Amino acid sequence: MEKKNILVTGGAGFIGSHLLRLLVNKYPEYKIINMDVLTYAGNLENLKDVENNKNYTFIKCDICDHEKVKEVFIKYNIDSVIHLAAESHVDRSIIDPFSFAQTNIMGTLSLLQAAKFAWKGDFENKLFYHVSTDEVYGSLGDEGFFLETTAYDPHSPYSASKASSDHFVRAFHDTYGLPTVISNCSNNYGSYQFPEKLIPLFINNICNNKPLPVYGKGENIRDWLFVNDHARAIDIIFHKGKLGDTYNIGGFNEWKNIDLIKVLIETTDRLLEREKGTSEKLITYVTDRAGHDVRYAIDATKLKNELGWEPSLQFEEGIEKTVQWYLDNKQWMDNITSGTYEEYYKD
Repeated sequence: MEKKNILVTGGAGFIGSHLLRLLVNKYPEYKIINMDVLTYAGNLENLKDVENNKNYTFIKCDICDHEKVKEVFIKYNIDSVIHLAAESHVDRSIIDPFSFAQTNIMGTLSLLQAAKFAWKGDFENKLFYHVSTDEVYGSLGDEGFFLETTAYDPHSPYSASKASSDHFVRAFHDTYGLPTVISNCSNNYGSYQFPEKLIPLFINNICNNKPLPVYGKGENIRDWLFVNDHARAIDIIFHKGKLGDTYNIGGFNEWKNIDLIKVLIETTDRLLEREKGTSEKLITYVTDRAGHDVRYAIDATKLKNELGWEPSLQFEEGIEKTVQWYLDNKQWMDNITSGTYEEYYKD
Protein backbone atom coordinates (compact mmCIF):
# COMPACT_ATOMS: atom_id res chain seq x y z
CA MET A 1 0.00 0.00 0.00
CA GLU A 2 1.18 3.52 -0.78
CA LYS A 3 2.72 5.33 2.17
CA LYS A 4 1.10 8.57 3.27
CA ASN A 5 1.93 11.43 5.62
CA ILE A 6 -1.45 12.51 6.95
CA LEU A 7 -2.01 15.65 8.97
CA VAL A 8 -5.06 15.24 11.20
CA THR A 9 -6.19 18.49 12.83
CA GLY A 10 -8.11 18.38 16.11
CA GLY A 11 -7.00 14.83 16.76
CA ALA A 12 -7.18 15.17 20.55
CA GLY A 13 -10.89 15.94 20.38
CA PHE A 14 -13.86 13.60 20.48
CA ILE A 15 -14.21 12.54 16.83
CA GLY A 16 -10.54 13.19 16.05
CA SER A 17 -9.28 10.80 18.73
CA HIS A 18 -11.46 7.98 17.42
CA LEU A 19 -10.29 8.63 13.87
CA LEU A 20 -6.63 8.76 14.92
CA ARG A 21 -6.92 5.48 16.80
CA LEU A 22 -8.40 3.85 13.70
CA LEU A 23 -5.75 5.25 11.31
CA VAL A 24 -2.74 4.59 13.55
CA ASN A 25 -3.74 0.97 14.17
CA LYS A 26 -5.07 0.15 10.71
CA TYR A 27 -2.29 1.74 8.64
CA PRO A 28 1.10 1.17 10.34
CA GLU A 29 2.85 2.22 7.12
CA TYR A 30 1.25 5.69 7.23
CA LYS A 31 2.74 8.56 9.24
CA ILE A 32 -0.08 10.18 11.22
CA ILE A 33 0.62 13.70 12.51
CA ASN A 34 -1.89 15.01 15.04
CA MET A 35 -2.06 18.82 15.17
CA ASP A 36 -4.09 20.14 18.10
CA VAL A 37 -3.83 23.34 20.13
CA LEU A 38 -5.45 21.59 23.13
CA THR A 39 -8.26 23.99 23.87
CA TYR A 40 -10.76 23.00 26.58
CA ALA A 41 -12.16 20.13 24.45
CA GLY A 42 -8.80 18.71 23.36
CA ASN A 43 -7.50 16.04 25.71
CA LEU A 44 -4.40 13.90 25.18
CA GLU A 45 -5.76 11.37 27.67
CA ASN A 46 -8.05 10.34 24.80
CA LEU A 47 -5.00 8.99 22.94
CA LYS A 48 -2.96 7.29 25.65
CA ASP A 49 -3.31 3.92 23.94
CA VAL A 50 -1.56 5.11 20.73
CA GLU A 51 0.71 7.93 21.92
CA ASN A 52 3.84 5.73 21.79
CA ASN A 53 3.17 4.18 18.38
CA LYS A 54 6.03 4.73 15.92
CA ASN A 55 3.70 6.01 13.19
CA TYR A 56 2.11 8.67 15.42
CA THR A 57 3.36 12.20 16.14
CA PHE A 58 1.69 14.92 18.19
CA ILE A 59 2.27 18.63 17.50
CA LYS A 60 0.76 21.33 19.68
CA CYS A 61 -0.16 24.05 17.23
CA ASP A 62 -2.98 26.48 16.55
CA ILE A 63 -4.27 26.06 12.98
CA CYS A 64 -4.57 29.85 12.84
CA ASP A 65 -0.77 30.15 13.25
CA HIS A 66 -0.17 30.13 9.51
CA GLU A 67 3.63 30.25 9.58
CA LYS A 68 3.91 27.30 11.97
CA VAL A 69 1.32 25.36 9.96
CA LYS A 70 3.40 25.89 6.82
CA GLU A 71 6.51 24.67 8.66
CA VAL A 72 4.69 21.47 9.68
CA PHE A 73 3.67 20.80 6.07
CA ILE A 74 7.28 21.10 4.91
CA LYS A 75 8.98 19.33 7.84
CA TYR A 76 6.72 16.28 7.71
CA ASN A 77 6.21 16.28 3.93
CA ILE A 78 2.44 16.32 4.40
CA ASP A 79 0.57 14.91 1.41
CA SER A 80 -2.91 14.59 2.96
CA VAL A 81 -5.01 16.55 5.42
CA ILE A 82 -8.05 15.43 7.39
CA HIS A 83 -9.31 18.63 8.95
CA LEU A 84 -11.48 18.18 12.05
CA ALA A 85 -10.26 21.01 14.28
CA ALA A 86 -13.18 23.29 15.04
CA GLU A 87 -15.12 25.09 17.70
CA SER A 88 -18.32 23.07 17.71
CA HIS A 89 -20.65 23.87 20.62
CA VAL A 90 -23.64 25.93 19.47
CA ASP A 91 -24.30 27.48 22.88
CA ARG A 92 -20.71 28.72 23.07
CA SER A 93 -20.99 30.18 19.55
CA ILE A 94 -23.97 32.28 20.64
CA ILE A 95 -21.91 33.75 23.49
CA ASP A 96 -18.65 34.16 21.54
CA PRO A 97 -19.18 34.14 17.75
CA PHE A 98 -15.81 35.79 17.05
CA SER A 99 -13.82 32.77 18.31
CA PHE A 100 -15.86 30.50 16.06
CA ALA A 101 -15.19 32.68 13.03
CA GLN A 102 -11.49 32.81 13.89
CA THR A 103 -10.98 29.06 14.32
CA ASN A 104 -13.49 27.62 11.88
CA ILE A 105 -13.06 30.09 9.01
CA MET A 106 -9.58 31.58 9.32
CA GLY A 107 -8.11 28.32 10.64
CA THR A 108 -9.45 26.43 7.64
CA LEU A 109 -8.13 29.13 5.31
CA SER A 110 -4.72 28.88 6.99
CA LEU A 111 -4.60 25.13 6.28
CA LEU A 112 -5.79 25.55 2.69
CA GLN A 113 -3.12 28.17 2.03
CA ALA A 114 -0.45 25.99 3.62
CA ALA A 115 -1.46 23.01 1.47
CA LYS A 116 -1.43 25.13 -1.68
CA PHE A 117 1.98 26.55 -0.74
CA ALA A 118 3.55 23.19 0.14
CA TRP A 119 2.16 21.23 -2.81
CA LYS A 120 3.08 23.94 -5.36
CA GLY A 121 0.58 22.77 -7.97
CA ASP A 122 1.71 19.13 -7.80
CA PHE A 123 -1.57 17.65 -6.63
CA GLU A 124 -0.98 14.02 -7.60
CA ASN A 125 -1.76 11.71 -4.65
CA LYS A 126 -2.65 14.72 -2.51
CA LEU A 127 -5.92 15.33 -0.65
CA PHE A 128 -7.47 17.99 1.58
CA TYR A 129 -10.41 16.38 3.40
CA HIS A 130 -12.65 18.81 5.27
CA VAL A 131 -14.95 17.39 7.96
CA SER A 132 -18.11 19.48 8.36
CA THR A 133 -21.58 19.23 9.90
CA ASP A 134 -25.20 18.77 8.89
CA GLU A 135 -26.03 22.04 10.66
CA VAL A 136 -24.89 24.05 7.61
CA TYR A 137 -28.13 22.99 5.90
CA GLY A 138 -30.36 24.72 8.45
CA SER A 139 -33.59 23.17 9.71
CA LEU A 140 -36.05 20.66 8.29
CA GLY A 141 -39.79 20.40 8.75
CA ASP A 142 -41.54 17.16 9.66
CA GLU A 143 -40.53 15.50 6.39
CA GLY A 144 -37.58 15.36 4.03
CA PHE A 145 -33.85 14.84 4.46
CA PHE A 146 -30.65 16.78 3.89
CA LEU A 147 -29.01 15.78 0.61
CA GLU A 148 -25.56 16.73 -0.66
CA THR A 149 -27.37 19.16 -2.99
CA THR A 150 -29.43 20.84 -0.23
CA ALA A 151 -28.92 24.62 -0.18
CA TYR A 152 -27.03 26.00 2.82
CA ASP A 153 -29.15 27.84 5.40
CA PRO A 154 -27.16 28.14 8.66
CA HIS A 155 -28.94 29.62 11.69
CA SER A 156 -26.31 29.80 14.45
CA PRO A 157 -22.86 31.43 14.56
CA TYR A 158 -21.42 27.89 14.74
CA SER A 159 -23.19 26.62 11.62
CA ALA A 160 -22.50 29.90 9.79
CA SER A 161 -18.78 29.53 10.47
CA LYS A 162 -18.78 25.91 9.28
CA ALA A 163 -20.75 26.85 6.16
CA SER A 164 -18.19 29.52 5.37
CA SER A 165 -15.31 27.07 5.81
CA ASP A 166 -17.05 24.62 3.44
CA HIS A 167 -17.31 27.39 0.84
CA PHE A 168 -13.59 28.18 1.13
CA VAL A 169 -12.70 24.51 0.60
CA ARG A 170 -14.83 24.36 -2.55
CA ALA A 171 -13.40 27.68 -3.72
CA PHE A 172 -9.84 26.35 -3.44
CA HIS A 173 -10.85 23.30 -5.46
CA ASP A 174 -12.55 25.37 -8.16
CA THR A 175 -10.01 28.22 -8.26
CA TYR A 176 -6.68 26.46 -7.74
CA GLY A 177 -7.50 22.84 -8.51
CA LEU A 178 -6.72 21.78 -4.94
CA PRO A 179 -7.87 18.15 -4.51
CA THR A 180 -10.58 18.35 -1.87
CA VAL A 181 -13.45 16.36 -0.46
CA ILE A 182 -16.05 17.36 2.15
CA SER A 183 -18.27 15.33 4.45
CA ASN A 184 -21.21 16.63 6.45
CA CYS A 185 -22.15 14.48 9.44
CA SER A 186 -25.05 14.28 11.86
CA ASN A 187 -24.76 14.31 15.68
CA ASN A 188 -22.16 11.91 17.05
CA TYR A 189 -22.16 10.05 20.37
CA GLY A 190 -19.77 7.66 22.06
CA SER A 191 -16.76 7.52 24.39
CA TYR A 192 -14.38 10.44 25.07
CA GLN A 193 -16.99 13.13 24.27
CA PHE A 194 -16.54 16.40 26.15
CA PRO A 195 -19.32 16.68 28.75
CA GLU A 196 -20.80 19.94 27.48
CA LYS A 197 -22.56 17.80 24.87
CA LEU A 198 -25.98 16.33 25.60
CA ILE A 199 -25.28 12.61 26.01
CA PRO A 200 -22.17 12.66 28.27
CA LEU A 201 -23.57 15.64 30.19
CA PHE A 202 -26.80 13.82 30.95
CA ILE A 203 -25.09 10.53 31.84
CA ASN A 204 -22.88 12.42 34.30
CA ASN A 205 -25.84 14.36 35.72
CA ILE A 206 -27.90 11.19 36.14
CA CYS A 207 -25.01 9.56 38.01
CA ASN A 208 -24.77 12.59 40.29
CA ASN A 209 -28.52 13.27 40.64
CA LYS A 210 -28.18 16.69 39.01
CA PRO A 211 -30.89 18.39 36.86
CA LEU A 212 -31.25 17.37 33.20
CA PRO A 213 -31.89 20.69 31.38
CA VAL A 214 -34.16 20.20 28.36
CA TYR A 215 -34.65 23.05 25.87
CA GLY A 216 -38.30 23.99 25.26
CA LYS A 217 -40.44 20.85 25.35
CA GLY A 218 -37.68 18.58 24.04
CA GLU A 219 -39.37 18.33 20.65
CA ASN A 220 -36.25 19.06 18.58
CA ILE A 221 -35.21 16.11 16.42
CA ARG A 222 -31.65 14.99 15.66
CA ASP A 223 -30.08 12.17 13.66
CA TRP A 224 -27.54 10.29 15.83
CA LEU A 225 -24.47 8.34 14.72
CA PHE A 226 -22.05 6.23 16.78
CA VAL A 227 -18.66 7.97 16.60
CA ASN A 228 -16.76 4.84 15.51
CA ASP A 229 -19.05 4.62 12.48
CA HIS A 230 -18.19 8.23 11.63
CA ALA A 231 -14.48 7.37 11.84
CA ARG A 232 -15.07 4.41 9.51
CA ALA A 233 -16.90 6.66 7.07
CA ILE A 234 -14.05 9.20 7.06
CA ASP A 235 -11.57 6.37 6.38
CA ILE A 236 -13.59 5.17 3.40
CA ILE A 237 -14.20 8.66 1.97
CA PHE A 238 -10.51 9.53 2.42
CA HIS A 239 -9.42 6.52 0.39
CA LYS A 240 -12.25 6.21 -2.14
CA GLY A 241 -14.13 9.52 -2.30
CA LYS A 242 -14.41 11.43 -5.55
CA LEU A 243 -12.34 14.62 -5.65
CA GLY A 244 -14.36 17.81 -5.45
CA ASP A 245 -17.35 15.91 -4.09
CA THR A 246 -19.41 16.02 -0.90
CA TYR A 247 -20.69 13.08 1.15
CA ASN A 248 -23.35 13.18 3.83
CA ILE A 249 -22.81 10.85 6.80
CA GLY A 250 -25.85 9.98 8.92
CA GLY A 251 -27.20 7.30 11.17
CA PHE A 252 -30.65 6.85 9.59
CA ASN A 253 -31.60 7.31 13.22
CA GLU A 254 -33.86 10.20 14.24
CA TRP A 255 -34.81 10.90 17.85
CA LYS A 256 -36.74 13.64 19.59
CA ASN A 257 -34.54 15.05 22.35
CA ILE A 258 -37.01 14.12 25.08
CA ASP A 259 -37.29 10.51 23.81
CA LEU A 260 -33.50 10.24 23.63
CA ILE A 261 -33.22 11.55 27.18
CA LYS A 262 -35.70 8.96 28.43
CA VAL A 263 -33.64 6.19 26.78
CA LEU A 264 -30.53 7.61 28.50
CA ILE A 265 -32.33 7.68 31.85
CA GLU A 266 -33.63 4.11 31.47
CA THR A 267 -30.23 2.77 30.37
CA THR A 268 -28.17 4.61 32.99
CA ASP A 269 -30.55 3.78 35.87
CA ARG A 270 -30.58 0.12 34.84
CA LEU A 271 -26.78 -0.11 34.61
CA LEU A 272 -26.52 1.65 37.99
CA GLU A 273 -29.03 -0.92 39.32
CA ARG A 274 -31.49 1.79 40.27
CA GLU A 275 -35.23 1.35 40.16
CA LYS A 276 -36.68 2.04 36.71
CA GLY A 277 -37.61 5.71 36.22
CA THR A 278 -35.66 6.87 39.26
CA SER A 279 -33.98 9.73 37.41
CA GLU A 280 -36.96 11.00 35.40
CA LYS A 281 -37.61 13.50 38.20
CA LEU A 282 -34.33 15.20 37.19
CA ILE A 283 -35.77 16.43 33.88
CA THR A 284 -35.94 20.25 33.99
CA TYR A 285 -37.45 22.21 31.09
CA VAL A 286 -35.58 25.45 30.31
CA THR A 287 -36.07 28.35 27.90
CA ASP A 288 -35.35 27.28 24.33
CA ARG A 289 -32.05 28.24 22.71
CA ALA A 290 -32.02 31.19 20.30
CA GLY A 291 -32.14 30.05 16.65
CA HIS A 292 -32.69 26.44 17.70
CA ASP A 293 -33.17 24.31 14.56
CA VAL A 294 -36.22 22.07 14.78
CA ARG A 295 -35.04 18.96 12.94
CA TYR A 296 -31.92 17.57 11.26
CA ALA A 297 -31.99 14.38 9.23
CA ILE A 298 -29.27 13.17 6.87
CA ASP A 299 -29.79 11.07 3.76
CA ALA A 300 -26.56 9.04 3.53
CA THR A 301 -27.73 7.00 0.54
CA LYS A 302 -24.99 8.38 -1.72
CA LEU A 303 -22.27 7.24 0.69
CA LYS A 304 -23.87 3.81 0.98
CA ASN A 305 -24.42 3.33 -2.77
CA GLU A 306 -21.12 4.76 -4.04
CA LEU A 307 -18.66 3.71 -1.31
CA GLY A 308 -20.46 0.90 0.52
CA TRP A 309 -20.62 2.47 3.99
CA GLU A 310 -23.49 2.06 6.43
CA PRO A 311 -23.80 2.27 10.22
CA SER A 312 -22.66 -0.84 12.10
CA LEU A 313 -24.71 -0.39 15.29
CA GLN A 314 -28.35 0.09 16.12
CA PHE A 315 -28.89 3.08 18.40
CA GLU A 316 -29.94 1.12 21.49
CA GLU A 317 -26.79 -1.01 21.26
CA GLY A 318 -24.61 2.07 20.75
CA ILE A 319 -26.18 3.87 23.71
CA GLU A 320 -25.67 0.81 25.91
CA LYS A 321 -21.96 0.73 24.99
CA THR A 322 -21.66 4.49 25.49
CA VAL A 323 -23.30 4.64 28.92
CA GLN A 324 -21.27 1.63 30.08
CA TRP A 325 -18.04 3.31 28.94
CA TYR A 326 -18.75 6.45 30.97
CA LEU A 327 -19.66 4.37 34.01
CA ASP A 328 -16.45 2.35 33.62
CA ASN A 329 -14.32 5.47 33.10
CA LYS A 330 -15.47 7.76 35.89
CA GLN A 331 -11.87 8.88 36.44
CA TRP A 332 -11.78 10.29 32.89
CA MET A 333 -15.02 12.18 33.51
CA ASP A 334 -13.85 13.36 36.95
CA ASN A 335 -10.60 14.67 35.44
CA ILE A 336 -12.58 16.60 32.83
CA THR A 337 -15.12 18.09 35.20
CA SER A 338 -12.46 18.97 37.78
CA GLY A 339 -10.10 20.50 35.22
CA THR A 340 -7.27 18.08 36.03
CA TYR A 341 -6.88 17.19 32.35
CA GLU A 342 -5.81 20.80 31.69
CA GLU A 343 -2.36 19.79 32.96
CA TYR A 344 -1.93 18.51 29.39
CA TYR A 345 -2.12 22.10 28.13
CA LYS A 346 1.16 23.06 29.74
CA ASP A 347 4.21 23.16 27.49
